Amino acid sequence: MQALHYLGKAHLRWQELPDAALVDPTDAIVRPLAVAACDLDRQIFAGTAPFEPPFVIGHEFTGEVLARGERVTSIGVGDVVLASFQPSCGTCVQCQRGNSAACTQVPPTSMYGIGEVCGAWSGALADAVRVPWADFNLRRLPHGVTPLAAASASDNFADGLRAVDAELAARPGSSVLIAGTGSIPLYAIAAARHLGAGRVTYASNNARALAIGERLGADCVQVDAWPRRFATHDITLDCTQNLDGLGALLRSTAPFGLCTCASIYFGQNPPLPLGDLYMKGIRFHTGRVNSASQLDRVLELIAAGLDPLAIEPAVYEWPDIERGFRDAPVGAKLIFVR
Repeated sequence: MQALHYLGKAHLRWQELPDAALVDPTDAIVRPLAVAACDLDRQIFAGTAPFEPPFVIGHEFTGEVLARGERVTSIGVGDVVLASFQPSCGTCVQCQRGNSAACTQVPPTSMYGIGEVCGAWSGALADAVRVPWADFNLRRLPHGVTPLAAASASDNFADGLRAVDAELAARPGSSVLIAGTGSIPLYAIAAARHLGAGRVTYASNNARALAIGERLGADCVQVDAWPRRFATHDITLDCTQNLDGLGALLRSTAPFGLCTCASIYFGQNPPLPLGDLYMKGIRFHTGRVNSASQLDRVLELIAAGLDPLAIEPAVYEWPDIERGFRDAPVGAKLIFVR
């Protein structure tokens, strides 16, 4: 089968691999129909993420089930499904607690399409993908939800959602401050508005992202340099990839509010304003989203009208994947469809 290999900065190539095959009776083989480029994939292509090539790229995907093992019961051949971007077993202590990102039955930080450091799972930009523990890691798409719409639902969409979902359920009408560029901030804006947030503020240095944020219902703030703080908000989300941006978000979080950090600070140990956090009782959360544990929730909300395509992704046909990575606007969400 053909698979798209990342070979180094701005260097992708289709190469042959052995056909994906069932290994365990709980496996399924999925043919990707829509693959979204994670915000991290854009960094990988640009050569700014520390993952050693070569590897098959891509981890956000929906697809068609081509085959299933004899112990798979929840999905069948021909079903169109959303896949968790993190293989996880569903039965270990961490998975049972809802922490599927910390599954003990796979190598730490396992995910598709990042190479050896994340478990050597092959990527989704390929003719087929082997999905282990298919009953836990796959969900049939609800009626009316297309593979295109759900392509990013297991990762970046879920990441934006988790920053606001539980907190808005506990404190309806809370104000939300989101900062940074990429798809996660825009998904978070859409989720916050859908879930009944009060004031939603979006800060970025990307004019295209700000225009989309305004259409999604946020009060938008153009920033050229991150200030020390913004106005206080109950819920804050850092997607700035910038130490000054992170500090600004933490200082702008209300007493006993929640700040989520979706930025990945490779090789850095950001200083935190612990005095502010302590005196205000701020809760700080970071880490990978628990993908498999969130599949039902994300599909429930999409089926109820929270539209992932409202962030205006750049959509390319399968033969144009390399052009999409090269030419799409900075910060735009990329989705590739067969």
